[in-house]
Amino acid sequence: MKDGRCRLDKWLWFARFARTRSLAARLVEGGHVRVNGARTDNPAKGVAMGDVLTVAAEHGTAVVRVADLGERRGPAAQARRLYADLSAGDGAPVPQSEPPPESV
Repeated sequence: MKDGRCRLDKWLWFARFARTRSLAARLVEGGHVRVNGARTDNPAKGVAMGDVLTVAAEHGTAVVRVADLGERRGPAAQARRLYADLSAGDGAPVPQSEPPPESV
């Protein structure tokens, strides 16, 4: 894997979206994960900081931005630092700030 990237299944396991790495791989293979809006079924797909993931797991759907790749699976508090949650309470993504309008 290139520097600055991590396997998708490994990152999902580090971030505690799945209990085991093999379950994370099955989540991806089942088509339940999108990377930057595109569905992927490849658990080895590389993710980088700034990528937006949509994970449709049994417990709910989450839209997150990768904030850090992590080095190991740690406690839940450490796992939450690996991503920024973009999901609003109703499941809709939080709107991104609009760039200022250009002056004419």
